[in-house]
Amino acid sequence: MNDHGHVLAIDQGTTSTRAIVFDARFRVCGIGQQEFPQHFPDSGWVEHAPADLWHTTLATVREAIDRAGVPAAGIAGIGITNQRETTVVWDRATGEPVHRAIVWQDRRTADVCARLRADGLEPMVSSRTGLLLDPYFSGTKIAWILDHVPGARARAERGDLAFGTVDTFLLWHLTGGRVHATDATNASRTLLYDIRANAWDDALLTALRVPRALLPEVRDSAADFGATDPALFGAAIPIRGIAGDQQAATIGQACFEPGMTKSTYGTGCFAVLNTGADIVASRQRLLSTIAYRLRGRTTYALEGSIFVAGAAVQWLRDGLGVIDSAAASGVLAAQADPHQRVYLVPAFTGLGAPWWDAEARGAMFGITRGTGPKELACAALESVCYQTWDLVDAMRKDWSGAAQTVLRVDGGMVASDWTMQRLADLIAAPVDRPAVLETTALGAAWLAGMQAGVWPDEAGFATSWRLERRFTPTMDEADRTQRIAGWRDAVRRTLSTSHGN
Repeated sequence: MNDHGHVLAIDQGTTSTRAIVFDARFRVCGIGQQEFPQHFPDSGWVEHAPADLWHTTLATVREAIDRAGVPAAGIAGIGITNQRETTVVWDRATGEPVHRAIVWQDRRTADVCARLRADGLEPMVSSRTGLLLDPYFSGTKIAWILDHVPGARARAERGDLAFGTVDTFLLWHLTGGRVHATDATNASRTLLYDIRANAWDDALLTALRVPRALLPEVRDSAADFGATDPALFGAAIPIRGIAGDQQAATIGQACFEPGMTKSTYGTGCFAVLNTGADIVASRQRLLSTIAYRLRGRTTYALEGSIFVAGAAVQWLRDGLGVIDSAAASGVLAAQADPHQRVYLVPAFTGLGAPWWDAEARGAMFGITRGTGPKELACAALESVCYQTWDLVDAMRKDWSGAAQTVLRVDGGMVASDWTMQRLADLIAAPVDRPAVLETTALGAAWLAGMQAGVWPDEAGFATSWRLERRFTPTMDEADRTQRIAGWRDAVRRTLSTSHGN
């Protein structure tokens, strides 16, 4: 096999950074992974030290290359995929951040978003960006940094500072400060990018008070993003692909045809429905976003974001001490009393789609004296399934092409057979678990490998997708309907007073 079929993916996530080397047959041949600290300086605030993101990237790339036994010069390209919306502002001269990265989960700009909504700005924002005015996205985070770091706004307006989502920050450092760029998927998550015109939007920049001088150039998801500084890895490696993590997973799941849907279960859960060349304006408060842009042609998607999925299981383990490991949750849930209906609404950081209630907080309903660890584990895992049902139901209402959904799943939670069967039962659709679960990294690698000319195009790549197991619905329809009605009632009682509850 030609060494140049090897491709490296950098998967920079919310709690850890991973680097994976794939061979020409899309097989993993070297992995490096490091966790890094989370910072919570105030209630609802979440930050990362940008130096941690950079240093863990360097270390994991070196480890993956070493374990793969492939020289840096034998890697055809790097693909970067990243936690989206997380915001970094740094000094162009030194590369030093002016503030910690403000993470996608952070809610500190909720009041700013509420004020902009009250001013009637949301219709314009939605029509141009496909997004809603929510602290989740980057735009209000940028303005917060400029307003709270002394002198930052003046420096930004002079052109001395640079903004980037995490992909852009890593690209800047990988290329020794030579390339300040992003791809269309990450740009589409900033509240500043017109997804129809494929361009930064001056009206949005003015409304959100973000100087244009901060912004990176926007390129296709598969493009020439420069090369790594040779001093970093022993040779210059071309960087040929970038996509936000959920878009990369969509690509890694080979969801290239309109109507195909994937759902990733990590810290949160993100369902993405390919809508092809059509921007579907959601009536159910889903997001219209860019799935990928290849060869100058944009493919769009509907996306639903759930803020707490795997984080609910982490809460059982770390917060309550109910389980020793995440893997134990499915085993415990399978032993729960089937006659107890315990609902957990895990609004630990508000509720995402289709509710978008930043002020909601978690609640549990249906607890009795007989409720114990088994029922709590069941409620936590079912909360992820119910929230997915909310998204799938909204997609079906928004777009007729979603009617015959088969859900391709990935992420840590999908290892649980119990959870995947309950998911299929509650969404009343087949759930397909692929043989290769590294779909996010694989999607980034495919962008780079395809652009470098060593991996096949979309059609060729799609033929490599392999099913490990299909879960088909078996639940009685009356039972399913009753369970979902109970979930909807629990959510209604959890919504904040500001949400009109």
